[in-house]
Amino acid sequence: MARVLTPRAEDFPRWYQDLIAKAQMADNGPVRGTMVIRPAAYAIWERMQAAMDARIKEAEAQNAYFPLFIPESYLSREAQHVEGFSPELAVVTHAGGKELAEPIVVRPTSETIFGEFMAKWIDSYRDLPLLLNQWANVVRWELRPRTFLRTTEFLWQEGHTAHATEADARDYARRILHSVYEDFMVNLLAIPVVPGRKTKGERFAGATNTMTLEAMMGDGKALQMGTSHELGQNFAKAFDITYTSQAGTVEHAWTTSWGSTTRMIGGLIMVHGDDSGLRLPPLLAPIQAQIMVVKAGEGVTEAAVKLRDELKAAGVRVKLDDRADIPFGRRAVDAELQGIPVRIEVGPRDLAAGNAVVARRIDGTKSPVALADVVTEVTGALKTDQQRLLDSALALRQERTVDVETLGDAIEAAQTGWARVPWSAVGTDGEAEANGKAVTVRCLIRPDGSVPESDEEPGVLAILARAY
Repeated sequence: MARVLTPRAEDFPRWYQDLIAKAQMADNGPVRGTMVIRPAAYAIWERMQAAMDARIKEAEAQNAYFPLFIPESYLSREAQHVEGFSPELAVVTHAGGKELAEPIVVRPTSETIFGEFMAKWIDSYRDLPLLLNQWANVVRWELRPRTFLRTTEFLWQEGHTAHATEADARDYARRILHSVYEDFMVNLLAIPVVPGRKTKGERFAGATNTMTLEAMMGDGKALQMGTSHELGQNFAKAFDITYTSQAGTVEHAWTTSWGSTTRMIGGLIMVHGDDSGLRLPPLLAPIQAQIMVVKAGEGVTEAAVKLRDELKAAGVRVKLDDRADIPFGRRAVDAELQGIPVRIEVGPRDLAAGNAVVARRIDGTKSPVALADVVTEVTGALKTDQQRLLDSALALRQERTVDVETLGDAIEAAQTGWARVPWSAVGTDGEAEANGKAVTVRCLIRPDGSVPESDEEPGVLAILARAY
């Protein structure tokens, strides 16, 4: 059989694009840099969205929706913000056949419009904290697009909050980082992430502190999976977000923002995929088990339907594929490409022996199982293989992360993986030198792995890597 995908070890970027195409995940849109998310990938995004949304609500934030179009003057009110986003902005200057009196920016992020309405909705300390989130699309004009990773338009959630004190805002930004993002990425996506602090040079435009979650991809590069920002009072002062305190004084609020995107689908592919396609974590997979009729025969379809109903009753997301008119080999390859965690194959010979064949996508095993034991076998495999994916990704990160003492050694190590080096050996000058060699400081961490309070904190380590 001709190979379906370019081998990962031969050409990782080509493998990535092959997988997206062959697994029917996405197509390029008609405008450069845009993408059409196909049902196979959108089903994954829907499950990501539902799981993330539940965690966001657990953190007491409420969903809202804000306009796609933002007056250009809004962005200009926060100088660092407009400067940071200017190269990526899409601006509407004509509408309805006429030139607009004020240009309109197509939403690149929503700090400014949230700020405008927070100022309107907040009067006193009783209105705080105000915790909001929206699920939306955003547009950032991308010069070097790559499907899911960097596209001109993408889907995301963005949270925006206002607090009475700096400490409350700081605590909430960290709550999102750990209790929402880290928990979701580790326990649902089975992707180990390093939470850390961005350097001043990598900080979000207009923020006083940006915290990130960095994951190692299958080729040793890093991917930023999500960020949580402390905005200080910068946007509160720009948009006059004030409240009357218990003491009767008028104070500016302290704000945060945080976001994660469809980039996580790209991360999922690059962390867990192999030469046969995607491997979906069972807790995330829209279809956890696919029952496949190998060949039509007496009682085969009936047995497959019975298995489907038993698995469904056991809480498994299951699909029956009884398309016996399509060659079994083709259907099996498609299931492997799309990363369905378990296949249950039922054919006349299997049925005669009282068995079905259970094929596990994640560990590659395939064995006959008595029909009476299929449900137990499948539910056990789903639990075991979720952990197996996480363990495998963590082992790769540990294997390809080295501790070094100098900037030169860090840059060299970053060609094939991650380097941990004292931040004092890098500094802002060293960061610029590394950037010139396509290596970035992904984040700063303490030796114990926790997030430092500042860049100047003694003993802080920098993680350097090449990144997507």
